[in-house]
Amino acid sequence: MKKILLFNALMMLFVLNSYSQASFNTGAIEVDVNEYGRIRLYTPDAVRHLQRASILVETSRTAVFDYTNDAEQLEPTVLVSNPTKSDFEIYGAYDNSYSSLPPAVQVRLNAFGWTNGSYTIIKFNIKNMQTDAMNASAGLDIIPELNQEYGFDTVTYNSSAGVVRFHRGSQENMGIKLLSTSLSSLYSFEWYDAYPVDTSYWNWMNHGELQPRYVSTTADGPVTITAQLPIVSAPAGSFNVYYAFALGANEQAMLANIAAAEEKYQGLITAIDDNKLSLQGLNLGQNHPNPFKQSTTIGYQIPDNGFVSLKVFNTMGNEVATLVNETQTPGSHTIQFDANDLSSGIYYCKLMFNDQIKSNKMVVIK
Repeated sequence: MKKILLFNALMMLFVLNSYSQASFNTGAIEVDVNEYGRIRLYTPDAVRHLQRASILVETSRTAVFDYTNDAEQLEPTVLVSNPTKSDFEIYGAYDNSYSSLPPAVQVRLNAFGWTNGSYTIIKFNIKNMQTDAMNASAGLDIIPELNQEYGFDTVTYNSSAGVVRFHRGSQENMGIKLLSTSLSSLYSFEWYDAYPVDTSYWNWMNHGELQPRYVSTTADGPVTITAQLPIVSAPAGSFNVYYAFALGANEQAMLANIAAAEEKYQGLITAIDDNKLSLQGLNLGQNHPNPFKQSTTIGYQIPDNGFVSLKVFNTMGNEVATLVNETQTPGSHTIQFDANDLSSGIYYCKLMFNDQIKSNKMVVIK
C-alpha cells in the first residue's frame, strides 16, 4: 500500500510540475511564477521566503477575483527568451474562467529581474472584460514563508519608505512596495484554512487604514492583504499596477534593495511609455526637476474635452494638493507645483480624466 501511495504521489508531482510555470535566478534572488499567477521568492540557496503573493481585484463586497477561487490560465506562464526591458522576464496571463464568477477580468503579469539584483518588479495589467464600466481596487494576497518556515513573523509598515516589511528575529527580511500609486489599505491576520472568501477579501481590502504593525502569535503565521484606491475602467479598458519585491539579510539591506528596484522602475516605465507626451491619448509626463526642493513643472495631455483632476498624494494616500479640478480642452497642458509647505519625502501626482488614471512619483528634498 505504501508503494502505491508513493507512486501516486510521484505521479501527482509530475503532473503538477508539467503545468506551465517559469522562474529566473538573478544570482541574488530566484523568482517563480506558476500557471495561475502565484509568485514565490527564493534566495540563491533555494530557501523559499515567500510562499505566495497573488493579485486581488475587487469590484464589490461579493465580487473579488483571487488566486484560489477564480484564477485560470489564459496564456501560458513562460520565461521570455529575449527580454528588452530587463535582464530577466516572466510573462503569463490569467482570467476568471475557473469560476466564471464576477468580476470578469484578465490579468497579464510580467515579472522583471536584473543580474545580481535581490529584487523583482511585478507588473499586473488588469483588463475589464465586463460589458459595463468597472470600478475596481487591486491588491495583493501575501503569505510569507521566511527561511522556509511559517509562523511568528512580524509585519511592519515603514510609512516613510512606503514598504511592507516581513521579518522574524535576525532572519532574512522581505519587503514589498506598491510603486505605481500609494496603498489605501494594509491589513494582516493569522492564517486559517479556507480564508479566501469574497466578502472577507472585500473587508480586508477596504480596511481603510495602513496597519502599522502585526505580530503573528502562532505557527500558522500571517496573511497580509494590500489594496489601492479604486480605478474606473471602461469595457475592454485596463490599468497597470506595479509592485517591487525585495529580500535582504536585514532591514537596511532590504530597504536598499527596494530603493534599487524603484530606480529600475523609473527606467522601466520610461522604456514602456517612452516617458513622452504622445500625439494622442492621455499622458502624464514626469515632473521636472525631480527630485525638487520648492517647485516643479508638471506636463500632461488629454485627448478630448473633459473634466480633469490633477492631485498630489502622500505615501499614506492622503491628498495634499489639488492642482487642477475643471473641464479642459484637448492638447498639452503644464502647471507649476509649489511644494513649500510639504516636508521631504515621496509624493504621487495623479491625473484623472474620464475613466482613466495616470500617476507619477515625485520626490521632495528640503
